[in-house]
Amino acid sequence: MVLATNLGFPRIGLKRELKTALESFWSGKQTADDLQAAAKSLRARHWQLQKDAGIQHIPSNDFSFYDHVLDTILLTDAVPDAYRHGDDLHRYFSMARGHQADSCGHGHSHSHAHGSDTVALEMTKWFDTNYHYIVPVFSADQQFKLASTKAVDEFLEAKALGITTRPVILGPVSFLALGKRKDHGATLDLLPRLLPVYTELLSKLSSAGAEWVQIDEPVLVLDADPAVQEALRKTYSTLAGLPARPKILLATYFGSIQANVTVAFNLPVEAIHIDLVRAPEQLDIAIDAIAPKAILSLGVVDGRNIWRSDLDKALAQAAKAVRALGSDRVWVGPSCSLLHSPIDLAAETKLDDELKNWLAFATQKLTEIVVLTKAAAGDKSVIDGEAFAASRSAHASRTASKRIHNADVQSRLKSLTKESVERKSNYEARRTAQARHLALPGLPTTTIGSFPQTTEVRQKRADWRNGRLNNTSYDDFLKDQIRQTIAWQEQNGLDVLVHGEFERNDMVEYFGEQLEGFVFTSNGWVQSYGSRCVKPPIIFGDVSRKGPMTVRWSEYAQTLTRQPVKGMLTGPVTILQWSFVRDDQPRSATCRQIGLAIRDEVVDLEKAGISVIQIDEPAIREGLPLHHKDRASYLAWAVECFRLSAAGVRDQTQIHTHMCYSEFNDIIQAIADMDADVISIETARSQLELLDAFVTFKYPNEIGPGVYDIHSPRVPTVDEMKALIEQAATLLPIERLWINPDCGLKTRGWAETERALINMVAAARALREKFGLSQTKASVKAVA
Repeated sequence: MVLATNLGFPRIGLKRELKTALESFWSGKQTADDLQAAAKSLRARHWQLQKDAGIQHIPSNDFSFYDHVLDTILLTDAVPDAYRHGDDLHRYFSMARGHQADSCGHGHSHSHAHGSDTVALEMTKWFDTNYHYIVPVFSADQQFKLASTKAVDEFLEAKALGITTRPVILGPVSFLALGKRKDHGATLDLLPRLLPVYTELLSKLSSAGAEWVQIDEPVLVLDADPAVQEALRKTYSTLAGLPARPKILLATYFGSIQANVTVAFNLPVEAIHIDLVRAPEQLDIAIDAIAPKAILSLGVVDGRNIWRSDLDKALAQAAKAVRALGSDRVWVGPSCSLLHSPIDLAAETKLDDELKNWLAFATQKLTEIVVLTKAAAGDKSVIDGEAFAASRSAHASRTASKRIHNADVQSRLKSLTKESVERKSNYEARRTAQARHLALPGLPTTTIGSFPQTTEVRQKRADWRNGRLNNTSYDDFLKDQIRQTIAWQEQNGLDVLVHGEFERNDMVEYFGEQLEGFVFTSNGWVQSYGSRCVKPPIIFGDVSRKGPMTVRWSEYAQTLTRQPVKGMLTGPVTILQWSFVRDDQPRSATCRQIGLAIRDEVVDLEKAGISVIQIDEPAIREGLPLHHKDRASYLAWAVECFRLSAAGVRDQTQIHTHMCYSEFNDIIQAIADMDADVISIETARSQLELLDAFVTFKYPNEIGPGVYDIHSPRVPTVDEMKALIEQAATLLPIERLWINPDCGLKTRGWAETERALINMVAAARALREKFGLSQTKASVKAVA
């Protein structure tokens, strides 16, 4: 009989209970026992929810306090020596967040510090998602051991509740492939040392009563790599040979396994999961290639978007597999873990009925999976029943809705020319004009945009949104925050200032609220990493700007100082990537629409006297297709959309962009093609390793490599930042270097922010003196 399965469920809780518990623990308000109790409650609730929905294979060990790759670091004892202080929880959060020698590493002071001052491990994007994972760091003499029984413990925890689960673990090949070695050697060479950990874990799971285990090997959807393929063969022949082990579901997602199909379907595992949302074409390939008795798990419900499934379309895929393989060899599930979806549409009370009818969140997706499972098993009453009728009605409604299409937007897109994406002059000419206009010192200092969003700031915004605070009082509060922030930056020597973004909730949501074609949820939270949650907007129709979005506050801030104030915008690619995007037209078309809206804002900022404008594109690398053959077309339209947003201003207006944790080597030409005057990137965690691509490529424009990690609460010293700046100066022309943090300061506290920025400015000033650079105070009005 066809079986209903799930690969993973959101961890954070409907009301972000995990975020609350983590931040209470880090601040010292709650104990480790309190944190564990909150986690146990969430797990029990989510297991029961899936059981009640009718899911037959319910995942366990998909819960994590921070990140499942970090969990695997702890599981395998791949903890770098610098973090081997304190108990497991302390080690865990030290790797994730860093450790200040004068604190206990949880975010609150402690009289007996554990170990030395350490920075957090590097973090980067999980394939082409906005989820971040902690990058494992291995050494040439790396040793592994089974150091955590979390997977077994959580299986038994569910079993005690009367729920039999399928434990989820990250596969050894993917774990090694996603990591790095200090000596730059091949991480897969460490596989013989790692495999005994997995054999021991599977034996323990078998002893605990686990019938199945889900081993995630997402590397199978990447381009073929002979070393990876050989590692997979060795791994699964070893695991299959265990005298006692659970049956293995090998899970792939985010793309097609076509490049690795021969290897994948010849591995000695009992079941394989494929993503038919991202790569529907691989169904025929899988049916032809699968071993005679193996089970094919079909990812037919989209785990990464919020649109209601077309049940007829999904059933056609499942029915095809059943006809070819038989009902006992087909499972129905989501394309990937539901980690990437909000939890429950029922919590959305403010969405209008028409739009809400088009949507499905994680809880609703479970219902879709179960309905499809029954239909694929041949239950005609389900196919003729309410669920399928509602699906057909919703898709017909969405297709016919007049809310989706805007003739003016479509006309404007058709009128674009080659000149629409070109600045008036080349970079060198612009650089000269900007130097005259801005009169910046050498190694100019700035921040990435946001300043701390304190409890008071968030409460005032909530009060204003809920009508408890009137417009005048809220405006006065924001003006006061901006005045204080501008004054603090001036007094402490920053060169290009920011207004602090106190009026903004999120760097995408804030803009989406002021754009046509967007709609917002109240509780549509998804996890980015740890306690960091985002509430992506939903792009359901053609996009256009309702009116100026940021001009008022940037213009106000500029009246408070003679120094340049940066206008802060989110770029079109990032708005696209960090939203749930309509699936009825190419993503490139939606992105161009957003690019035009941002272009209008850039032009208006310049008219208001803003001479430095930052258009953040932290997600441009994230959107890169996983297969090389698809990348050129994506990069062409992504770069075009950025240039479209930036090209409407004069030469003397300086365009910045910012990019987050990413490997830049494979997109460095595209970054140069974006032609931003200044790019800032996150490099502190990697000790400038991520700067290598810009050095090798000889990046021609100005660049601000981040000199301290804002994702960690620790405050770097002046000497630490000086060392990074001096290192950068050996790699790039010093006259083209900027000094800035890794990212925005929204999530940090004021005390640590002030200390870190004071140290940053001191480091820049010391090196200006050392290298004989100008110390001239910036002034946007220095040249008319």
